[in-house]
Amino acid sequence: MIKNYLSEPLVNVGILTEKKINFELHGDFKVYGFKQTFSGTFSAEYIDKMLQCRKGTEKIETYGEIIFEPSDVLTESFIIRDVTIGVKFHWERKEKERFTGTLKLIVENDKITAINIINVENYLVSVISSEMSTKCSMQLLKAHAIVSRSWLLAQIEKSKKEAKNELQIESKSDEEVIGWHDREDHKLFDVCADDHCQRYQGITKIFTDATRNAVKQTSGIVLTSDNKICDARYSKSCGGITESFENVWEEKKFSYLTSIIDYKFEPDNYNVDFSNEFNAQKWIKGNPAAYCNTNDKRILSQILLEYDQETADFYRWKVGYSQKEISELIKRKSGIDFGDIIDLLPIKRGASARLIKLKIVGTKKTLTIGKELEIRRLLSASHLYSSAIVIEKFEIAEGIPQRFVIHGAGWGHGVGLCQIGAAVMAARGHMFDEILLHYFKDSKLKKLY
Repeated sequence: MIKNYLSEPLVNVGILTEKKINFELHGDFKVYGFKQTFSGTFSAEYIDKMLQCRKGTEKIETYGEIIFEPSDVLTESFIIRDVTIGVKFHWERKEKERFTGTLKLIVENDKITAINIINVENYLVSVISSEMSTKCSMQLLKAHAIVSRSWLLAQIEKSKKEAKNELQIESKSDEEVIGWHDREDHKLFDVCADDHCQRYQGITKIFTDATRNAVKQTSGIVLTSDNKICDARYSKSCGGITESFENVWEEKKFSYLTSIIDYKFEPDNYNVDFSNEFNAQKWIKGNPAAYCNTNDKRILSQILLEYDQETADFYRWKVGYSQKEISELIKRKSGIDFGDIIDLLPIKRGASARLIKLKIVGTKKTLTIGKELEIRRLLSASHLYSSAIVIEKFEIAEGIPQRFVIHGAGWGHGVGLCQIGAAVMAARGHMFDEILLHYFKDSKLKKLY
């Protein structure tokens, strides 16, 4: 059942966890138990079983937590230095980021965690600006605001009901290890600020009136299904067909997260029954029509921030490895010595041709792995863009391939909204509700507050 919201809720966003955190308070911030207000440059550390914040000779210390509340939430802000974005992805880097709202510092495992407490709608303005360019069309911005709001509130409600770890093991034996990753069960806050929750960078990014208006005009509106808030997902590019939820995460079906063809009609000359490997290979190595099949730089620049544009191909791509490279990569990422890699065999594919199970055949070890993110992690130094892949072997000597080429389709897990596809739909005149109902079948829009 959908919870009754009497007013706009707050969200606790985990920004950074480190041994030492450097931050700056711009304005006057209040701390419970102190008469004076605080501003300026501070460092926070866990010393002698105490949480200590220092600014020169000025010191605040406590056994529990320290909360800095702005005297004026509209004009005051704080900066946190060396925030890592794109954790474990190819664009990983550290940035200085500015935030509004409340700063909460807490201790866990001898480290300090910085948390930003902010209202949901202000959080969403930042998420939309952090996830995409502010050049986006109004209809795309509205659609994404509703998707991000739905996901956020669904995760908050879910986390109150159940605990989960980052890696869930479905099956494990000498022959097979199948697991899936979802949002971590953040016990200290609701969501983190990085990509495996939603990319949130405070007010660091430039906000436009369009971004603010898109959030304001959809305030409190979410996607619902079966009288529950939709666990709305999104990725950069589905590759022409979106994936079903149960093929990426837990074995649970959602009618609004089933596979759909990302176009106005069925693709010509393609059979989308990907249980047949011939069909999967033709699809991945082909160039079928789809909303997300675009090279329009104007549209792509709406979706992709500067570091996302470091990737040249989204819809179809390929990477190559020598035998030495792939055997060492798989050994390093899995912790298992497979010896030389003899074969990489598709065992099970999802509705979008994404691999759900992959058998690794080595001279020393054979093992089937899954689901899609585990496959992506094992076959790349960071992540493969997608697990919708076809693997070719070349230069076989005494049964051992000396070179592998991986052909791929799409970027991301492919479930729910396809961001590039949605951008194309908006550019072609589709309204935000049409975009949402295209990607989330059997869903409805509902205003919660």
